[in-house]
Amino acid sequence: MPAALILIADGTEEMEFTIAYDTLVRAGVQCTSAYVALDAASATPTAPSVARGSRGVNILPDTYLSPQAHTPDKFDLLVVPGGAQGAETLSQSSPVQHLVREFLSSGKYVGMICAGSLAALTAGLPNQPLTSHPSVKSQLEKAFVYSEQPVVVSGKLVTSRGPGTAFPFALTLVELLCGKEKRAEVARPMIFPPGTFE
Repeated sequence: MPAALILIADGTEEMEFTIAYDTLVRAGVQCTSAYVALDAASATPTAPSVARGSRGVNILPDTYLSPQAHTPDKFDLLVVPGGAQGAETLSQSSPVQHLVREFLSSGKYVGMICAGSLAALTAGLPNQPLTSHPSVKSQLEKAFVYSEQPVVVSGKLVTSRGPGTAFPFALTLVELLCGKEKRAEVARPMIFPPGTFE
């Protein structure tokens, strides 16, 4: 069974987190949510309290992020959601930057959506195609081949634009981990309107 590590911080965009998590679970992917504290020194080994999302929705993560425990050999995918404050916390976190590089160098997938794509910059990833929320385009377009496609796949790096592209982003991750048939199987009962992606 594939496994995904999905990051969350205070200020994470709720739709990007929950749609990725929910869609991956529907595909049979084992998901673990890991809280990244603004002040890493405040983290304890026990389960964290709730993360307050960008719209005030409280989400209870499974655990604190631990670079020692949450290593690429235990997961097939790392997901970095957006949300302005949450994305800043995640992208500026040296453990997150390290994990992004480690997952990619280990041949594992990394998904970034919305302002979460800033982690590609702060992790020092090489010039390659990617996308993001328009609000952070100016920070990324000089270092990467910037695209305005809803989802951009560049090797093992998968990026997307925002809450409105969260479903195609999540379904692309399902397809990469589990195949086209599983993507179709997961999408069908979600009942997307005719003419939209699937």
